[in-house]
Amino acid sequence: MKRIPSFTLAVCALLTLFSSLTLAQTAAPKAATLTSDERKEAIKYLEETRKNFLDSVKGLSEAQWKFRAAPDRWSVAEVAEHIAVSEETLMNLVTERIMKSPATPEKKEAAKSKDAQLRNQVVDRSTKVQAPEMLKPTNRWATQAELVKSFNTSRDKTINYIQTTQEDVRSHFGPHPILKDLDAYQWITLISAHSARHTAQINEVKADPNFPKK
Repeated sequence: MKRIPSFTLAVCALLTLFSSLTLAQTAAPKAATLTSDERKEAIKYLEETRKNFLDSVKGLSEAQWKFRAAPDRWSVAEVAEHIAVSEETLMNLVTERIMKSPATPEKKEAAKSKDAQLRNQVVDRSTKVQAPEMLKPTNRWATQAELVKSFNTSRDKTINYIQTTQEDVRSHFGPHPILKDLDAYQWITLISAHSARHTAQINEVKADPNFPKK
């Protein structure tokens, strides 16, 4: 029987080991990303709520922009500022904190049960919520045009994130003071629902009988 040189045996062993490692790497499951339907649904809601907000502030005069129904009520300008600053703040929360927290995929399936009710809960204005100090209006933008530009820039970034991310956004969670644990995808849904909630508030201001005619 012909003897196989030890060098050849060593090479064969290395090739076998490399082959098995390659197969293992190929077989290893990738982190789950958003489905096509999840991306489409999120983008649709982001675009829909963007349009409704922009329509609600379009063409307002300075008097209409700054009108307050009462001293303790926000003007359209103040509500719009709250929407704009919340947009950027909440998205930063998603990318810089929630997505950098440890993944807990074991919570994913149970959390999805909140998807259906999340929008309705946030948009329902029968429950009043006090805005945190950092999201209260402080006249950050000098003009309506500047505010709208900032909002659109932030919303574009949010949409681009949903369109392109390959991260498992449904396995990373962050606590909400009322809605409890939400995954990152739900937090992005919350951004849309939050703007819808306050667009309704803008329309309430505009419906006040003392709202300036022009």
